Amino acid sequence: MPDNPLTRAVKEGRRPLIYAGVFSLVSNLLYFAMPLYTTHIYGGVLPSGSVPTLLVLTFGVLAAFAMSSIIDHYRSKVLISFGVLLDQRVSAHVFGALFEGAARGMPQARSQALRDLDSFRQMLTGPAFGVLFDLPWMPLFMLVLFVVDPVIGVITFLGALVLFGVALLQDIRTRPLMQEANEAALRSYGFTDQALKNNEVVRAMGLTEPLAARWRGFRQTTMDRSSVASDDASFMSNISRGLRQGIQVLIIAVGAWLVVTGKIHAGLLFANMILGARALQPIDRLVASWDSLMNGARAFERLTTVFEGYQEPRPATALPKAKGLLTVEGVNFAPPGAGRFVLQALAFRVEPGEMLGIIGPSGAGKSTLARLIVGIWPPTHGSIRLDGADVHAWERTDFGRNVGYLPQDTELFPGTVRDNIARFRDDITDEMVVGAAQAAGVHAMILRLPQGYETDLGESGRILSAGQRQRVGLARALIGDPSLLVLDEPNAALDAEGEEALLTALEAAKARGATIVLVAHKPSIFRAADKMLVLRDGRMEAFGPRDAVMAKFAPGAAAPLRAVEGGGPR
Repeated sequence: MPDNPLTRAVKEGRRPLIYAGVFSLVSNLLYFAMPLYTTHIYGGVLPSGSVPTLLVLTFGVLAAFAMSSIIDHYRSKVLISFGVLLDQRVSAHVFGALFEGAARGMPQARSQALRDLDSFRQMLTGPAFGVLFDLPWMPLFMLVLFVVDPVIGVITFLGALVLFGVALLQDIRTRPLMQEANEAALRSYGFTDQALKNNEVVRAMGLTEPLAARWRGFRQTTMDRSSVASDDASFMSNISRGLRQGIQVLIIAVGAWLVVTGKIHAGLLFANMILGARALQPIDRLVASWDSLMNGARAFERLTTVFEGYQEPRPATALPKAKGLLTVEGVNFAPPGAGRFVLQALAFRVEPGEMLGIIGPSGAGKSTLARLIVGIWPPTHGSIRLDGADVHAWERTDFGRNVGYLPQDTELFPGTVRDNIARFRDDITDEMVVGAAQAAGVHAMILRLPQGYETDLGESGRILSAGQRQRVGLARALIGDPSLLVLDEPNAALDAEGEEALLTALEAAKARGATIVLVAHKPSIFRAADKMLVLRDGRMEAFGPRDAVMAKFAPGAAAPLRAVEGGGPR
């Protein structure tokens, strides 16, 4: 197995699994009380008519069954505790791996992975997994049957082989179908999530019916494959049950023949019947639980895929609060899956307290550079450093305390306005939240909301307009007075009042010594900029003091600025 948090947690669970195995052994040994009881009833109590012996045997077998029930309960408890421990050790890593995978463009990076973890954990703690602990003790019951009479032992052994063959045949017939059904179901869930996320476009442009047709295609594939697989599984399960019943009948018939011929006494007839049923029962339960076990196995495989390339957080030395020196050193970058560089040979330096304005035509790589500066992606070549430390290698929580980031699309999280501005951090005080909102010029707007700062924004902050979301996002970027601010078109949805509040916030941040990287289209937003960077086709066309760069593209910087009015790249 590949080494990742999931496989390590499973390996570390050896001890509880061993305990569960020991409990299973004891429980299976106690089951011998029943065939021994019937043997002594027919072989001793009935011929002798001894009531005291009957009472002793009855109380003894009842005590054995009570103890077996207690042991089975504790076996389940051990497995449930193991499942809880596994979830505690793995769930946070799955959550982190999803974000890393999303940054790398992995299609597996979806919330389905958390449902897969639940499926795998439920498989480990459910009755289906318990079957696997009973299977190893089947030979024990068969050995006893061989001791009673080799013929009965051979019949039971051959019957077990036939039932195993049915289970394998079921797997061969249903696994490919269930795989296709699950993949189609995952595609339909992802398609639905994206459609709901773009609900406004769907309703405005009448896309409900064509999107529903595409969704029905995924759904139909899911239903077709799963129905065929379920039908096959049901057919094989019924065959298995019929074969097991036929084998039991054969065991009874051979046992009766042995009694009639005087080779065994009548008490062993019932003992053979009980032992034979117990020996074959785990296989029958295995066939019935096959879907559950396979679903757990597929969930495990998908989780393993999610962990591919995942770097676990390692203890890191906490660095001092950054002063804001930003250096870009020989950076080339190709996004995940791209065949060419979208940024090439970038090298520049921004001193603490300076503002860098970035302009360029659509597709020039402005937003991509902003993402690299905040460490979302690592450069393919070169490095980007804040106070000399690599921004991508910096421990993310510690790095986030030094950085404020406002992307083109301002997404807010389910929660209150305060939660979003405070970045859901417990160390942020009310005074800091209000101060950031005031700095962003959004305090008065928040007070007009139904519950002020405690207003629940719902999913994606949809109760706010685009401009309001952008201003709340700016307050979130400003919280804690970060040393580096990276703002990608922060005025795209702002009116004149909002833009003036943004300019005031930028000037205040610059006055306190923050380094600001600003991507925008409107020349007016760069009035406080110290340096300008012009990107074209991923290369630096110009870099230097604002006035010098603007003069180079005279008159009035019209050429580069008109070129970006259509919007920035992704």
